Amino acid sequence: MRLLHTSDWHLGRSFHRVSLLDAQAAFLDHLVATVRAREVDAVLVAGDVYDRAVPPLAAVELFDRALHRLAEAGVPTVMISGNHDSARRLGVGAGLIERAGIHLRTDPAGAGVPVVLADAHGDVALYGLPYLEPSLVREQLGAAKAGHEAVLSAAMDRVRADLAARPAGTRSVVLAHAFVAGGEPSDSERDITVGGVAAVPAGVFTGVDYVALGHLHGSQTVDERVRYSGSPLAYSFSEVHHRKTMWLIDLGADGAIETAERVDCPVPRPLARIRGRLDDLLADPALARHEEAWVEATLTDPVRPADPMARLAARFPHTLNLVFEPERTEDAPHASYGRRLRDRTDQQIAEDFVAHVRGAGPDGAERTVLHGAFEAVRVDAAEREVAR
Repeated sequence: MRLLHTSDWHLGRSFHRVSLLDAQAAFLDHLVATVRAREVDAVLVAGDVYDRAVPPLAAVELFDRALHRLAEAGVPTVMISGNHDSARRLGVGAGLIERAGIHLRTDPAGAGVPVVLADAHGDVALYGLPYLEPSLVREQLGAAKAGHEAVLSAAMDRVRADLAARPAGTRSVVLAHAFVAGGEPSDSERDITVGGVAAVPAGVFTGVDYVALGHLHGSQTVDERVRYSGSPLAYSFSEVHHRKTMWLIDLGADGAIETAERVDCPVPRPLARIRGRLDDLLADPALARHEEAWVEATLTDPVRPADPMARLAARFPHTLNLVFEPERTEDAPHASYGRRLRDRTDQQIAEDFVAHVRGAGPDGAERTVLHGAFEAVRVDAAEREVAR
C-alpha cells in the first residue's frame, strides 16, 4: 500500500507579515497532483491543518477546496488535529465527511478505532491519535499519571488492544502529533510544554508498522518506521536549511517499509540568512545569489547604521527581518536583552529574575512553585483554545 505522509500545513499562517495563502494553495495543488501521478492509496495528514484555533475564512476555504479535490480523486485521506488546531472545530461534520473518504480523527476517545483499508495483501488499520494535551485527556484515556508520555502510551495501549483482536497479518499505521525524542525542532513550532518534558520516546509506538508524525517542521527519520514529514513550507528563518518534502511510503505485504521517498514541495521563494556589517553586505558579490530570496539580515556594525532596512532593500528587495548584534562579547554590559535571553526557558528567566532581585536564586520548593505557575498558565491557554 502506497501512503503519502504530510503534516503541519498551518493554513492561514504568514511569513513575517507576508501572506502565504498562494504558496499554500500551490502546495495543495502539488499534493493532489502527486496523489494522482504516483498512484497513492491513502493520504496521511498528521496534524496542524490550520495555524490557529479560529482560522481566517480564506484558510477555511482553501481547506474546503482541498477536501473536495481529494474526495474527487477517490483516494482515502486520514487526518488528525494538532496542537494549533481546534479539535472540536476541525471535527465538525466528520461523520458526514467520512462518507466521501475523508476521515477526520480529532477525538482522543477514538484512538483505538481505526480506518481500515485493504489491498491485495489484506487489511491495513490506520489509527489517528490527535494531539493529546495531558491535562485535558488524562482521565478520558485512563493514563496512569500526567504527562505527554503517559497519555500517548495510554492511547497506544488502545491501538495495540484493537490490533490484537484483528486477523493475523493485519498491517498497522499510526498518525500522531507529538515531540518524539530524537527529533530536531526549529523556532516555528509552538512549545507544547514547559521545560522540554513533552518529548516522548519512540518506543511508545512499539507494535505498529509505520508511524506518521507531525509537529516538528523538519522532515526527518527518528527510526526506519517512525518519521516526520515536516511542514510543506518554511515558517521561520530557522528552517533556512530545510528541504521541504512529503514522505511517499510503500508498505509491503508483511508490514515492512519497502521504499521511503521524499517528494519535494514547491518553494515560493528561497530563504537566506546573511550576517556582517552593512557596507560589507551591500558590496559582497558572493551574496548576489540571495538578491531574490526572503532575507534575514544580522548587522554586526558596532554602531547602528542609518536607514539600514531601506539600504538593504535596495539590494535585497525581499528583506523581511533585521537583527542587530554589534560586535561585542556575550557578557558585554551593552549586549541586547534579547540576546542575553536567547535559548533560555521561561523558568530559567524567572529564576534569574529572582536571583537579580534578592541576590540568591530560588530554592527547590520555590522552583517547584515557579514550574507549577508556568504549567498552570500553559494549561489554561490550552483549555481556553479548546473552549473557543
